[in-house]
Amino acid sequence: MTVKMEFQETVVEIKNLNKSYKRVNSLKHKSGLIPSVFNRKKKVKALNDINISINKGDTYGIIGRNGSGKTTLLNIIMGSIRADKDSYIETKGKIIRLALGLGMDPNLSGRDNIYVNGSVLGLSFRKIGSLYDEIVEFAGLQNFIESPVKFYSSGMKQRLMFSIAMYAPANIFLLDEFFGGTGDSAFKKKSEIMFKKRILEGKTILVVSHSMAIITKYCNKCIWLHNGSIKLIGETNTVIDAYRNFNKTNNQDKIGGNI
Repeated sequence: MTVKMEFQETVVEIKNLNKSYKRVNSLKHKSGLIPSVFNRKKKVKALNDINISINKGDTYGIIGRNGSGKTTLLNIIMGSIRADKDSYIETKGKIIRLALGLGMDPNLSGRDNIYVNGSVLGLSFRKIGSLYDEIVEFAGLQNFIESPVKFYSSGMKQRLMFSIAMYAPANIFLLDEFFGGTGDSAFKKKSEIMFKKRILEGKTILVVSHSMAIITKYCNKCIWLHNGSIKLIGETNTVIDAYRNFNKTNNQDKIGGNI
């Protein structure tokens, strides 16, 4: 009997990743600040010896307290900031980072923002034109699409931004917080269905979220960052349970922001 082995393609490979920043500590004197030539530069480690292999189709949640390095990690994978020398990062496929509001100009109309925001996400003007009516209809903004976005309610902005983002052409998505279930109750239902269809199915996803419920619901793997290092990586429920127990033991029940 021949056993068929399923090949798992690695699309994000990270080895020995480090990221340091130089922070200037100004020395003070009774007469005022000492000239910058005498200021001390302190090296701050944002990420320390990160090693991750992410397979095609995996959905990874990234959790951790304030200053743990979650957003810094996304920025390095995206290529918007550089890791330290000798860090190894390899990605396969097109990567897009989604954050509600990315590329949105409040002074432009909803129509213009569809083209601007869509372009930021990598869509051609021709492709945006072919999707335009579908985006407007899904957002439910037919009567307001020519008005400047600065006059939209927060819910209207969310609906428009979500509707554009769902057509982002990529194989790997980096998400700051969760995109599904946004807007009012009626829109939440259909946006979650769309999110599952357009983003979750067949894509590789890394999502930073403060919601353990969202991470548990949608992510099959989880990375816990603590003080710039990987504290634990593995199955979502196992990692989240360890994270919660750690916070409870150390009286740190709140999840902080990101670097």
